Amino acid sequence: MCLAPTFMRALAVATVCSALFGSAHAADPKPDAIINNKSIEARIFLDDRIKADAPLAADCLAEGKKWLDKNASEAAASRKADPQFFKEGGWDFERKYTIRSVVADRYVSVLRNDYMNTHGAHPNSDVNTILWDKADNKRISIRPFFTETADNGATMKAMVKAIITSLRTEKKKRDAGETATDEWFKELKPSLLRIGAVTLAPSTEAGKSSGLSFHYPPYAVGPYAEGAYVAFVPWETLKPYLTAEGTRIFGGARPKGDADAP
Repeated sequence: MCLAPTFMRALAVATVCSALFGSAHAADPKPDAIINNKSIEARIFLDDRIKADAPLAADCLAEGKKWLDKNASEAAASRKADPQFFKEGGWDFERKYTIRSVVADRYVSVLRNDYMNTHGAHPNSDVNTILWDKADNKRISIRPFFTETADNGATMKAMVKAIITSLRTEKKKRDAGETATDEWFKELKPSLLRIGAVTLAPSTEAGKSSGLSFHYPPYAVGPYAEGAYVAFVPWETLKPYLTAEGTRIFGGARPKGDADAP
């Protein structure tokens, strides 16, 4: 039997969600924070490398607990308004913080993956990122690595162009070329606040970053059935816009294992 590509992509998304979140949390280590009541079960997990960095762990956990409290409050209000909707159980939420890369023994890129099941048509997921400066123990942006990052400036326009090129290539690999259109990319704007969640990609050269990875959840740059996307922009593309610090931390190539990752 031949299954339609859209169905196969939807099945793949569901499988990934189940593996990462839905059925896997029973095998996970003990949550670092949890709320469990009739309205919701919501969990926070920090990976071991984050736990080894006390300031970073405290920062992530504080943010995660606020997220737990917010969703628990919303779940309780929803259950009060419509108890029948919770006959099969409460909402199911999960957030995982994992380190993606450490560059120059200073800049830590953290992925923040969310899973949310509110008994809708299907569970939802989201992804965001944190760039942590170990020297100052605080969150930063990628601004220190570029000579300018003004909205609609040369740097941001170059990033958006490279991101779209990367996404088009990835969509062709997934047999999703029909959605590699300007309509799906219209929300990508040449602005740090509109371009997507960014991490420093790992490199084949120790202590360096091979470029920038931009992370998009389902629906952001394609239909839900296509799942999440990661766009990669090699550092060479951004070389004309680098500061001295940017020049210091970028180098090498993207490891093959990283390129093969979803």
